[in-house]
Amino acid sequence: MPLVFRELHKAKSPEMLNEEWLLLENTGPGVVTAQKVDLTVARRANDRPHPLGTLDPGFILHPNEKIRLVTGTPSKKAQGTPPEEKGDIKNYHLFLREPVLKAPGLIVRVSQKQQELAKATFAPAKKSGIDDDGGE
Repeated sequence: MPLVFRELHKAKSPEMLNEEWLLLENTGPGVVTAQKVDLTVARRANDRPHPLGTLDPGFILHPNEKIRLVTGTPSKKAQGTPPEEKGDIKNYHLFLREPVLKAPGLIVRVSQKQQELAKATFAPAKKSGIDDDGGE
């Protein structure tokens, strides 16, 4: 899979949605277009995924580019300050009403038409927030 989760960053409090993000990287040789891509979560690897939403209009990632999927709404100051866009890492806001990363072991998936593009298991004890086994 060319898309890979590099970091799952949980906010210090549930109200600070702009301080929670998922960092994706295109590791493949070609361009990835993430239009109408679904973002889902599941409590465990075998549980049915719960849809969080569809990324529309989505984004385009060139090889070795990264994008930060920020949970909150950029205009809502009560949700905290979104991370600064440094270098080639841009922010893509999801406009969600509650945090995504709630409990250890949570499986986060990005898929298009039921084809999995990227998957990660949330592990808050790890620096990257991702469990090494990938939820298998």
